Amino acid sequence: MGPPGVGKGTQAARLKSLLGVPHVSTGDILRASMKEKSALGNEVRGFVESGRLVPDGLMGDLIAERLQRDDATAGFILDGFPRTLEQVATLDRVLGRLGRPLDKVLMLTAPESEIVRRLAGRRTCPSCGAVYHLDSKPPAAAGICDACGAALIQRPDDTEAVIRERLRVYHAQTVPVAEAYRTKGILAEVDGTGDLDAVARRLASGLGRAA
Repeated sequence: MGPPGVGKGTQAARLKSLLGVPHVSTGDILRASMKEKSALGNEVRGFVESGRLVPDGLMGDLIAERLQRDDATAGFILDGFPRTLEQVATLDRVLGRLGRPLDKVLMLTAPESEIVRRLAGRRTCPSCGAVYHLDSKPPAAAGICDACGAALIQRPDDTEAVIRERLRVYHAQTVPVAEAYRTKGILAEVDGTGDLDAVARRLASGLGRAA
C-alpha cells in the first residue's frame, strides 16, 4: 500500500517474480472493466476519473472473485486494496472464507512533491499499454509510443488537480488503514524513493527475504 504514484505496481511486479505468486492489482481490474464499456465499467469510470474511491461493495466483489481463482491458491500480492477501514473489514471477511490471513502489509512512502512529479509526467499508450515518463523514461519521439507508434495520452487521473485530490483522499481515508495493520503487528513501512533496485531490496527485507 501507499499513496498513488509511489511505485506499488512496479514493485509488486518484482515481488511477483521473487515470491512466485500473482500480482493482484485493483487498478488493472478497474481499467479492464472500464475498457469493456459495460454498465459496471461506466460506473467505475465516473469514480476513477474524478479521483474518488470506488465504493467498498463494488471493490469487495471484484477482489473476492479474483482471489478465488486457481493461481492465487498459494498466495498473492494485493495492490490497491484495502484503502479504507471498511475495506479492511471486507478483506478480512473474504480471507476468512478462504482460510488465508494476511502475512504482511508493506507501505511504500514518498514526499507529496515527488508523487505529483511522477504522476503528472506519466504518459501511456492507449493501444499497447506501454508507460513512459517525460523525465525518467521519455519516448524516442515526443508523444509517440516506441513500441507501436500510437499517440501517447495522459490519463485523466494523472492531471495535477486530480492527483492532489487523490492524495487528499489517501491521507483522509487510507492512512488509518495503515494504523489498523500497525496495531495488528503486520505493517512494515518502506522508503519508496531512490532507484527501483534499492526499493526492491527494502521491500524484500521487510518480508525477511533477499531480493
